Amino acid sequence: MVVFALFIISKAGGLIYNREFHTGLAKLTSNDYLMLAGSFHGMHAITKQLCPVMPQPPNPTSAAAVLAPSPFSGRPSGLEVLETSHFRMQCFQTLTGTKFLLFTEPQQPNIDSMIRKIYELYADYVMKNPFYTVEMPIRCEKFDRNLDGFVKVRS
Repeated sequence: MVVFALFIISKAGGLIYNREFHTGLAKLTSNDYLMLAGSFHGMHAITKQLCPVMPQPPNPTSAAAVLAPSPFSGRPSGLEVLETSHFRMQCFQTLTGTKFLLFTEPQQPNIDSMIRKIYELYADYVMKNPFYTVEMPIRCEKFDRNLDGFVKVRS
């Protein structure tokens, strides 16, 4: 299975990290990457607003509240997965609003666990780095090395 690329988008919609692991996606300019991150940030916000809200029963002890579980989670989320015949884009949004976009083959298994492990690497090597400023582009060699090691084992 192939992992094509990883994008990390700040809570303001700016691209703070992008890494290509395998060829296969179209070549883009640095300006295209920035526009892609900003566009995704906007689409994510719009789809979060479109998410249906969970209906609140008038009385929490009523039979309708007990017998009718809702298919919606308590927290609305935006666009999480975009799948085509050539690639799959999975989005993981942290509680702080940072978004991780992972581009893989459509058949890639365990994408949720992969993206959470990438988030752990980000927390360990970027956020705990005393020289990193939040919301700024990520330039951390330890993060790059550990990310490469993790992704290459799964590719």
